Amino acid sequence: MMAMFSLSRFSGNVALETENETLTYEQLQTESEVFAEKIAKRCLLFILCKNVPAAIIAYVGCLNYGIVPVMLDSNLDEGLLTKLVEIYQPDYLLQPNTRTEITGMERKAAVRDYVLWQNVDGDYIRLHDDLALLMTTSGSTGSPKLVRLSYDNVRANTESIVKYLDISEREKAITNLPLHYVYGLSVVNTHLYSGASLMVTEKTMFQKQFWQLFKDKAVTSLAGVPYTFEMMERLRFFNMELPSLRTITQAGGKLDAKLHRKFAEYAELSGKRFFVMYGAAEATARMGYLPYEDSLRKCGSMGVAIPGGSFELESENGNIVKEAGVVGELIYRGPNVMMGYAKRVEDLAKGDEMSGTLRTGDLAKRDDEGFYTIVGRKKRFLKMFGKRTNPDDVEQMLRQHFQSVDAACGGVDDKLYVFLTRESLVGEAASYLSKKLGLHPSAIFVRYIKEIPKN
Repeated sequence: MMAMFSLSRFSGNVALETENETLTYEQLQTESEVFAEKIAKRCLLFILCKNVPAAIIAYVGCLNYGIVPVMLDSNLDEGLLTKLVEIYQPDYLLQPNTRTEITGMERKAAVRDYVLWQNVDGDYIRLHDDLALLMTTSGSTGSPKLVRLSYDNVRANTESIVKYLDISEREKAITNLPLHYVYGLSVVNTHLYSGASLMVTEKTMFQKQFWQLFKDKAVTSLAGVPYTFEMMERLRFFNMELPSLRTITQAGGKLDAKLHRKFAEYAELSGKRFFVMYGAAEATARMGYLPYEDSLRKCGSMGVAIPGGSFELESENGNIVKEAGVVGELIYRGPNVMMGYAKRVEDLAKGDEMSGTLRTGDLAKRDDEGFYTIVGRKKRFLKMFGKRTNPDDVEQMLRQHFQSVDAACGGVDDKLYVFLTRESLVGEAASYLSKKLGLHPSAIFVRYIKEIPKN
């Protein structure tokens, strides 16, 4: 196994920067080695991620020294975390020192503002030799379904993104996206792979300090999901003076065409680069991108396949769509396609089940220049502020928590609709889901229905 990050190549460069601290690549290598030495190789580790140096140091130590991390939200509900621990029996768990301990775990060491816990009751877990990383498919619901990614998957996708975004040692990104989200993690991967810098902060763009930090630290790139761009427009982003900003990237769902045009026009007028991108956890991170030169001309499109990958469309009867303008299911092929899913601990020993092909479940069409546009979905999931949420998981959570109630969930991106057969539970269910899923109450609509129609 070859180390993912060649930190020694960039030893003098700044790797991580916070408001009060700077870590060079040499220091990052030292701290990640010290962390990895606390854990036996080929072990399973849960990391409860915050946008802080400790989480990144641990992640780098894992990818470079054969430890397999599961990237989880640091705000994951205690009950949902316990459920995941019971299913996967991780050898270790790394979490912020503000969280309570997990039953069956013993405190092993402090890692900056984190605590490393060791599982004293767990059995030996067999991990496939190629397995590098596990990501959640619907993180906020605590779904046991994980995406199994290999070292080759992570490396191939990282190299491809670095190539089309032209990321060099001069770049500096800011961590405004969470590390347990593939888009946020891909920003870490691409910048540390290239000898670039990461401005590590937990501040959000709703805070003035975020934008002041952006200017003071000369950040060059900003990544966001559709909701991010809606908020940026409201925050009068177009009037901000951000001289260091060079690149803006968008993924995590389809951006409204009007908003796409506004940001493309802003980028063109201000000499910046605006990339619209398409991806999924099942493809490590990215599958498609719209070159910034075409951002205005192809407004609404998600572009072309990333370097090393390819797209094709398949009709309902299973035929390859060759004509322009005809809708079909988008099929992606590339070395970044996952090994497969895991739903239980035994699945972690499985090898590659996908052979580099991913049926995305998205419906798309291709124009006569080869650019693809997403027009709908076949699969049943929502993007809630860029994070994928499975309504089936939400229904199951409600049935388990509220006895003798039937529930049906659906919605559109950034809006979850819930229908219950008990009127007295409407308010309580809304509050419960807001807390469990980590969503603002305004994103959840709970309604009473006498009977849920079924066929």
